[in-house]
Amino acid sequence: MNTVSIILARGGSKGLPKKNIIDFCGQPLIAWTIQNCLEGGANSAWVSSDSDEILETAAKYGAKTIKRPDDISGDFATSEEAWIHGIDYISKIEDEKIDWVLAPQVTSPLREAADVARGIKLAQSGEFDSFFSCSIAEDLFFWQRNDTGILESVNYDWRNRKRRQDIPKQYIENGSFYLFKPEVLINGNNRFGDRIGLVEMDFWKMFEIDSSEDLKMCSALMKEFLIK
Repeated sequence: MNTVSIILARGGSKGLPKKNIIDFCGQPLIAWTIQNCLEGGANSAWVSSDSDEILETAAKYGAKTIKRPDDISGDFATSEEAWIHGIDYISKIEDEKIDWVLAPQVTSPLREAADVARGIKLAQSGEFDSFFSCSIAEDLFFWQRNDTGILESVNYDWRNRKRRQDIPKQYIENGSFYLFKPEVLINGNNRFGDRIGLVEMDFWKMFEIDSSEDLKMCSALMKEFLIK
């Protein structure tokens, strides 16, 4: 099974400048994702970016590179557009058919190669056509305001509050990575098909980096749990 990782990494981060290549626990942030993909069983890792600096950094850590056109690199471009461009680019220069696309998020570094490997193994079962990584939502009760401004509970009934052990499992799509067949994405312009599976991860792995505060928190978690 040929599993190709396509890692999206734009250069224009506003909240945290040069976010994708910022130093994170001793190496560029993107390096952790490249290593997770390759060590987790992806046959190759490709980085798609509009930034030459990001592409040069990615190449140093074993990734192949795709220069992304400006028209699918702006703030309103979708991940789906960039993945489809990546699939088309790789298909033109590689002989082997792509069976699965592994699509990780660079800003979710609290991921292990074992998580990726578990997802690839599940993909090999043939039962599903797409996957998302997730965390279990335990004791997380969500509320939102309705059109009149009144608070309403979302994922439970506050009028009939159940014991934690009686509540069905709920899953948070944590964005760490996705797996999908190329034809699912191309035919539906969507990362999900009709047979969606999930890859469970530890709860603390759900946090991602979008600000300097996130960087500090994820760095602390990385050093506590992952860096030996």
